[in-house]
Amino acid sequence: MSLYQLQKTALILIDPFNDFLSEGGKLYPVTKETVEGNKVVENIKKLLTAAREKKIQIVYAPHRHTQKNDYLNWKFMAPSHLGSKGITLFEKNSWGAEFHPDLIMQEGDLLAQNHWTASGFANTDLDFLLRQHNIEQIVLVGMRANTCIDSTARYGVELGYHVTLIKDGIGAFNWEEIKATVETNFPNYGHVLSSTEEFIANINN
Repeated sequence: MSLYQLQKTALILIDPFNDFLSEGGKLYPVTKETVEGNKVVENIKKLLTAAREKKIQIVYAPHRHTQKNDYLNWKFMAPSHLGSKGITLFEKNSWGAEFHPDLIMQEGDLLAQNHWTASGFANTDLDFLLRQHNIEQIVLVGMRANTCIDSTARYGVELGYHVTLIKDGIGAFNWEEIKATVETNFPNYGHVLSSTEEFIANINN
């Protein structure tokens, strides 16, 4: 029997941008090792196919598309803000801010408001969208393991969702970041840690 009520489950893609996931992306030189090693794009593509076949809701939770004066006169800039500002990460109207070509949205998918920092929930309408579609269980994939993935997963638990992390559907800047999220952080607050194949097998039961 499946762990999931499919009509109440959403697959959430966090920051599946070219800047993270594609050759030529601004951060690909540092994400390449884990993205390729974990087969992140290939696994998310499999998950999208399986989820759509089962009528599981797909939700995209993207980061802010950075513009030149985004951080002008900000009070408290975090390291991620400084990084985004420094290289104009996911620059508005750029190829780097587009979703990876294998992971583009389809009709019926939902798009949450862009987050400025790490959590897909903070200062966005993600929680509102999920509740409007009667979602209770969320399944997280995307980038980056120890920032946006970890923060969104924690926030989801705090808001009362059942949270699953796909351990081979996430990338980071190095394997230590993956390890911190998968082996230390998520097991202390999350509900289900799963591989791509395990999740697909579960929803097909």
